[in-house]
Amino acid sequence: MKSRWYAALIMGCVLALAFISPAAAKSIYKFGGGPAGGTFQFMAGGISTYGPVKDIKEFKILAGASAGSVENLRAVNSGKYAMGVTYSGHVYLGRNGKMKNDTKKYEDVLAVAYFYGAPAQLIVRAGSGIKSCKDLVGKKVGVGNAGSGAFANCEVFFTAMGVWDKVERNAMGYNDAATAFGNNQLDAFWLFTAFPSGAVIMAAQTNDIAMVDLQADAESIGFFDKFPYFSKLSVPANTYKGVTTETPSFQDSALWTANSKLPAEVVYTVLSKIYTDEGLAHMRNVKKTAKAMSVKDGIKGIVTPLHPGAIKFWKEKGILK
Repeated sequence: MKSRWYAALIMGCVLALAFISPAAAKSIYKFGGGPAGGTFQFMAGGISTYGPVKDIKEFKILAGASAGSVENLRAVNSGKYAMGVTYSGHVYLGRNGKMKNDTKKYEDVLAVAYFYGAPAQLIVRAGSGIKSCKDLVGKKVGVGNAGSGAFANCEVFFTAMGVWDKVERNAMGYNDAATAFGNNQLDAFWLFTAFPSGAVIMAAQTNDIAMVDLQADAESIGFFDKFPYFSKLSVPANTYKGVTTETPSFQDSALWTANSKLPAEVVYTVLSKIYTDEGLAHMRNVKKTAKAMSVKDGIKGIVTPLHPGAIKFWKEKGILK
């Protein structure tokens, strides 16, 4: 009797599987974004929610929150995420086994496209007397989520400046840092994201803020010679309430990356949906930062190998020879 019941159960399962619709059998590819309030999450979410991408019959793109660039590097390399947002510097360092305290070579992370330049921003209170990273000694500083690109780049820069082990570090996301800053629980907080940042806008609503000239700090220690994938830029005046002069800084490039084993047709298809006039307009509506995205600058800031699907797409667009 028991064996008949078991046989009937198996047959029922077989029949149920036979009638699953093709849509239900879609492949799902995860796209690693970043912490809440960060631009990474908006970029991944913007791609996954775009109508023509959602309407692809063969597969589904699902955005997922993460700690940020470093976690995405590792997750894309392992295949946990099919795609992710990763800083060009981390792709470069990871590929060459030069990550901080990590000599593993992350060779299965390939570049797909340029998203935007991500500048370093250090927010302090106006009148605090903090004019340089060196003035942070003994202060409470939000340094980004552990595992994020913000945290990793903060460690690189603060270590080069000789202050990493001399500040009271608080590992937290941008929104949490802005809240803690507003509650006088932090003296400063670091971001490595596009401007204007929602977290900084939030902080400026409850505090008179100032920004530190990070470019001057960097030049004082030969930072750009040691880390050539960083480039100079300035945050324009009046980007944030109360900051009426431009603030020199430096940036890395935020890239769309993919696992080397992800089918080329998947990467090519999604690129073909996003890099249209309508697709780029959608991305700008999701986050103004996406105004940096264009076919012309599609491979800007990329110093590592491209995914085969990206090679096909950018060759068709005349960007690659």
